[in-house]
Amino acid sequence: METPISLKHINKLAVPAIIAGISEPILSLTDAAIVGHISVNATESLAAVGVVTAFLSMLIWVLGQSRSAISSIISQYLGAGKLEEVKNLPAQAIAIILMLSVLICLGTYPFSTAIFKLYNASGLLLDLSVSYYKIRVFGLPFTLYTFAVFGVFRGLQNTYYPMLIAITGALINILLDVLLVYGIADVFPPLYLKGAAYASVVAQFLMAALATYFLLKKTEIPLRLTKPINKEIPKFLNMIGHLIIRTLALNTALYFATRFATGYGNAYIATYTIAINLWFFAAFAVDGYASAGNILSGKLYGAKSYSLLVQLSNRLIKYAFIVGLAMGAMGALFYKSIGVVFTTDPEVLTEFYNIFWIVLLMQPFCAIAFVFDGIFKGLGKMKDLRNVLILATLFVFIPVLFIMDYYGWKLHGVFTAFTLWMIARGIPLVIKFRKQFLPQVQNH
Repeated sequence: METPISLKHINKLAVPAIIAGISEPILSLTDAAIVGHISVNATESLAAVGVVTAFLSMLIWVLGQSRSAISSIISQYLGAGKLEEVKNLPAQAIAIILMLSVLICLGTYPFSTAIFKLYNASGLLLDLSVSYYKIRVFGLPFTLYTFAVFGVFRGLQNTYYPMLIAITGALINILLDVLLVYGIADVFPPLYLKGAAYASVVAQFLMAALATYFLLKKTEIPLRLTKPINKEIPKFLNMIGHLIIRTLALNTALYFATRFATGYGNAYIATYTIAINLWFFAAFAVDGYASAGNILSGKLYGAKSYSLLVQLSNRLIKYAFIVGLAMGAMGALFYKSIGVVFTTDPEVLTEFYNIFWIVLLMQPFCAIAFVFDGIFKGLGKMKDLRNVLILATLFVFIPVLFIMDYYGWKLHGVFTAFTLWMIARGIPLVIKFRKQFLPQVQNH
């Protein structure tokens, strides 16, 4: 008889994954909070963080999908008791991702001015965005490497070491942000926005170093490239291909949102920067249960434990929904005090208080969408994820955004489009999952 999946078992994976997951948005939130209070061009610098974060997030999410692909393959082989067959897969997969990330760094660096003009940046905002990006882009390979290693740990049903790495990286980033942005009297001058960029890159490098240490010391997975090419590399590349197309659709939504917000003026893009980073923070917190879904669903699918798989999905929906409600409630409780953490600009604060409630309202919907994103990644069903996101972006997000813009809703329109987009992402996955696996449970 199959042992039911307990809340304790889920939380053992989910809680460390929540803490690890929020590390990346914490890097951007820290930059935003500290830069928003500098004495020189604070609003423009905050806006620049928003513009650059939108583009960097696109790159990270496109290539960072390697984490889900690696985790899916390893967890399925672990569930089937055949882990030995994929031990050399991670090193080969990581090598592919690193080569792609270096090519992207070299390819975008010379064209950074043209890239941020596409986001409607101009004048001082454009100059600050370019100077910030030309430093932060060097952290991209380290971040993608760390994500890939996290995928290995997830496949092995371990979220503890990624949590330790993420906490260390976040604390180092906060410390360096304060030191480099504001400077130290009689030691070195404040570096302002560039200081925030340097702090992020150093933190990303140290996280990569820690990830290497824990992988080599705490697992039997080697990082040395060996022949032959693993038989699952074609499957890995196929998964990555579907996820890259999916993530391009996701980032199409983020691109249009950032472009519209920038077009409304500096106060609006600064407000959008705060709100979107808080949304990312809340999303990554809920994503801990999606990570548990990713990790456990792959193992259960590999072991053909379909009844436990359905049980897992039901439990995860409930837990993630509660976390989503809690995040919304927490934001409502500290509604006024959250804004002043990031800026003292009265125009930015007014706009922020006008739209932040929408970000809080969408949290439970995000919870359902993210949980089933995680489950489908664990199952290796990347094509379904690709198709759902493309349809949600083309037929929900973009039309709603343009209609709301036409009627002058500005940031209200942007975040309404995000809310409806999340609903359109989640519901089809719930239906598809239950349609596929409920009959298999009944047949057993």
